[in-house]
Amino acid sequence: MSKKAAESHKKAATHHTEAAKHHTEAAKHQEAGSHEKAAHHAHTAAAHTEHAAEHATHARKSHAEEYGTK
Repeated sequence: MSKKAAESHKKAATHHTEAAKHHTEAAKHQEAGSHEKAAHHAHTAAAHTEHAAEHATHARKSHAEEYGTK
């Protein structure tokens, strides 16, 4: 795997981890009835998920560039 693809996977993993943390916080706030805080964390989690998907796409593209013609 190329260094470029590996870095993209690491970045995706970091964003997935951050998304999970925010989902956990959203659940806590939802249970406590703090819907505004829950919505904030849910929104932030979704943004991290989008970032993770973008980095995963970059990893796939890097792989295709390196190995797709062999």
